Amino acid sequence: MTQHLPASEFLQTCTKRVLLDVRAPGEYRQGHIPGAYSFPLFSDAERAEIGTLYKQKGKDYATLRGLEIVGPKLASFVKEAKKLARGSGLAVHCWRGGQRSQSMAWLFRQSGLDVVTLDGGYKAFRRYVLDSFDRHSLNLIVLGGKTGTGKTNILHALQAQGEQVIDLEGLAHHKGSAFGHIGATEQPTVEQFENDLFEKILELDPERRVWIENESQSIGRVFVPQTFWLKMKKAPLYNIEVPLERRIQNLVDEYTGISLAALEAAFHKIERKLGGQHLKAALEALRLDDPATAAAIALRYYDKTYQFGLENNPSPEIKMLNFSNELPEEIALRCRQIADARKLPSGNTVPL
Repeated sequence: MTQHLPASEFLQTCTKRVLLDVRAPGEYRQGHIPGAYSFPLFSDAERAEIGTLYKQKGKDYATLRGLEIVGPKLASFVKEAKKLARGSGLAVHCWRGGQRSQSMAWLFRQSGLDVVTLDGGYKAFRRYVLDSFDRHSLNLIVLGGKTGTGKTNILHALQAQGEQVIDLEGLAHHKGSAFGHIGATEQPTVEQFENDLFEKILELDPERRVWIENESQSIGRVFVPQTFWLKMKKAPLYNIEVPLERRIQNLVDEYTGISLAALEAAFHKIERKLGGQHLKAALEALRLDDPATAAAIALRYYDKTYQFGLENNPSPEIKMLNFSNELPEEIALRCRQIADARKLPSGNTVPL
């Protein structure tokens, strides 16, 4: 008999099983459990056809049509599942834990495979994910600084030095500004971003500190979950200051080789904030192959925005850390030394 497990137990057993998402490809693209294989019982078109039949003619007609579609595929399902399982067990889910996952689990079990299913399906998983941002606790430290400071490089240096980090921009595939999409892969859906953040949190040790970059709630077209973001605002903030010239050079290095059209389009997105004359000057600088001047113009806008946010930041502890030409590794080491010396009041963890 197939085991139907609640989300917490299902996720634990998935570490030792191959996870198959038997929903349609479109459902999978919208959002899925990290690490799951897309193993659709129906294609998007087939699912739409069955759904229409269900509404127009009822369950019996829809079920019969489903059987007609699936019948010729059964052997290939078993062959592919055994190939993926390679002797280990399977974990299977659909949207609500209904007919699709139960049918596939029955088929695999008849073929000699060990199978568990997710009670309540992906819908239950999503509820578990969203609730988790209230349920867990982390000792967060937020890493801040103006555009071009190199915060992501510092964050990666902290990770290389053994610290726990959450790279929100990495999860979002976006750097968080009008230029943030340039050179990045396609962003995940909001739903998938939340799933990926949830998975990252599960990997962390709640007894150790976690570094995270200061972000707006929106990162491109995705959003940091409200509960999590509010707790970031209550965490200590380490604000990194480096010279303007270095920030300009960091931006020049980061965007060297990017198409002129992409950079121009990004500048047009902030035209209202820059003003017409500044936009014209920035575009002219780009065309004259003078990216440093263009970057300096962009920073006029971003620095004002960041300063406003810093002055209104609700963090109970803001440390202003000034550097000159130190490498990201050296800045990371200094941040760690300050955090090590910091005396944490009893119970000073930040609940997610």
